[in-house]
Amino acid sequence: MTDRTSQRPPNRQLAQLIAEAGFSNAGLARRVDQLGVEHGLDLRYDKTSVTRWLRGQQPRGTTPALIAEVFTRRLGRRLSAQDLGLDACAPVYAGLEFAATPEEAVDIVSGLWRKDTGSQAELRRIAFTPAGLVVPSRDWLIGRPDDRVARGPGSGQDTASDGPQLAARVPAQTRGRQGPGGRGGPAREPGRRVSAGDIHALRSVGELFRSLDHAYGGGHARQALVRYLEHEAEPMLRGTYGAALGRRLFAAAADLTRLAGWTSYDIGAHGLAQRYFVQSLRLAQAAADRVYGGYVLVTMSRQAVYLGHGREAVQLARVAQQGVGTGAPAVVQALLHAAEARGHGLLGDARACAASLARAERALEAARPGDETPYWARFFDEAQLADEFAHCHRDLQQYRAAAQHAERSLQLRATAYARSRVFCRTVLATARLGLGELEQACALASEALQQASEMRSVRALEYLRDFGRRVEPYRDAPPVRAFHERAASLGVPMG
Repeated sequence: MTDRTSQRPPNRQLAQLIAEAGFSNAGLARRVDQLGVEHGLDLRYDKTSVTRWLRGQQPRGTTPALIAEVFTRRLGRRLSAQDLGLDACAPVYAGLEFAATPEEAVDIVSGLWRKDTGSQAELRRIAFTPAGLVVPSRDWLIGRPDDRVARGPGSGQDTASDGPQLAARVPAQTRGRQGPGGRGGPAREPGRRVSAGDIHALRSVGELFRSLDHAYGGGHARQALVRYLEHEAEPMLRGTYGAALGRRLFAAAADLTRLAGWTSYDIGAHGLAQRYFVQSLRLAQAAADRVYGGYVLVTMSRQAVYLGHGREAVQLARVAQQGVGTGAPAVVQALLHAAEARGHGLLGDARACAASLARAERALEAARPGDETPYWARFFDEAQLADEFAHCHRDLQQYRAAAQHAERSLQLRATAYARSRVFCRTVLATARLGLGELEQACALASEALQQASEMRSVRALEYLRDFGRRVEPYRDAPPVRAFHERAASLGVPMG
């Protein structure tokens, strides 16, 4: 790659940071190239490139953000391209910030919502970055609930009550911060008084979109959810509310934002999903809901497993466990341990995986019908735990155990969880294949294929493509040919 030349003074900011980091010019260039590989880029910088940057020339494209990330990793604090004396560029890390205040968190997440409704194709191309998991999870772990979340007229943010709606209207602040992609937020109408009914509405909408996601996949109504967040949730967050109601509002917004990330993850928009998860984590902190923050970290851990980052998945699950503590409901504890087990399974660590699964099983057995299990954790039941066991045993190539647990999960799993049933049926097919039962494996996969073809879920199709890759050595066998013919008739490519 070549650099743009410019008539600029020497870049003293970059020189100071190079000295602080202890980099040589060649060492910095090598680290930028290595980070570029993580993003699918072939940069080929060298020590001469760094010399030109120090003389004031500006690297092009996403390189300034990559250079900033190299220093962020080395120095342990978030640095931007501007901190290095470089021009801003494509927002590789925009949306991964863990805001300092609730007000800033609203600015960042609302910028994401607006950008998503305006240009989802651009956002879908943003890369997932494992490095972007470190700072938010650390800041959540060491952070404390925000002291001030209320918004109201008079003497600042602490004066709004949580009582009945008032007729008063207060001007919403016009935000100067730009959202991802450099697009500033529009001026808002005067903020309205938020009521308990508004919070109930947000919760009800969340349940509706959650059920659509389970049954039809994340692509079915994702854009409608994001539009709802932009046009309904953002005006509430910029409205008037007291402290207690404000925390409930941030909790509801965190849940909907996590769901926007989950549906983005399901359609394969992994960089976008990662950004929604980070912002959901920050909103959960504003809500003072530590347990829900742990759930967001578990969601991030599951995405890391799916993308093959086992070490990061384990770390996220452990951070969640540490941050939530032992006082969380038993079902939540089971969920946290199961997430860690999935990471160990991906890494091939059978001993650690078994230990985490045992902890998850004990925790779920300790749950009682009268326990105050959060609404978002009620899906984690015996069927879900059996599914976790099946996935772990599949990853460890323990196929007989995987088949037993997958069959149990399918027996227990409610039909409303259609996509989860596709995943589990495909895991069962893979286990049967591993046991040498080719005909039964292909029959199970064909059933899952039919169900997946009726959904908008990239993940469901990728599960089946993974099965297709596994049966490739037997491609001339009649059951495998029938499976591929079925896929072709449904318009599902296996390549």
